[in-house]
Amino acid sequence: MLIRDARASDADHLVRFINMAADDLPLHFWKKSAGEGADPLAYGRERAARETGNFSFRNAWLAEVDGEVAACLLGYPAAPEPEPIEPGTPPIFVPLLELENLAPGSWYLNVLATYPEHRGKGLGSALLAKAEAVARQAGRNTISLIAEDTHQDALRLYRAKGFSEVARRAVVKDDWSVDAREWILFTRSL
Repeated sequence: MLIRDARASDADHLVRFINMAADDLPLHFWKKSAGEGADPLAYGRERAARETGNFSFRNAWLAEVDGEVAACLLGYPAAPEPEPIEPGTPPIFVPLLELENLAPGSWYLNVLATYPEHRGKGLGSALLAKAEAVARQAGRNTISLIAEDTHQDALRLYRAKGFSEVARRAVVKDDWSVDAREWILFTRSL
């Protein structure tokens, strides 16, 4: 296994991992943002290929197995203080922002995802170790992440690696079709 920095040319993989980690919520958002008749995946790829922004390839690392991309870590430093939630924020995102505000100053692990054919091989554990190193290098002493209550394998991994549940918020579905009922904020001190 090799863990490497993501590149702009990895945008297609990043879009798949970002979308996979949140059960098509990003695709749902990209469809609305790209507009009618536009390609939502192209919109997502454009965002992932940017030099800046939370979902930029600059904030991502990929694990490769036998030269093939197999898993992804995407994260960045959280705001040092809770940030106000803008009045026009779509309700579907409000619970996530509320939870993010409960872990100010942490290093926020936004995406940890593995292609199905590579699961169960230790990639998630290796990328969590990478997240710790990146967080320390960024001067952060806590990692935070938000998971869905239906992602049982991920929840087991986070708990096994010492993450503690901090809070839960109900998932706001609007017209997003998902089985999850709650978002769960976890943190781990380094």
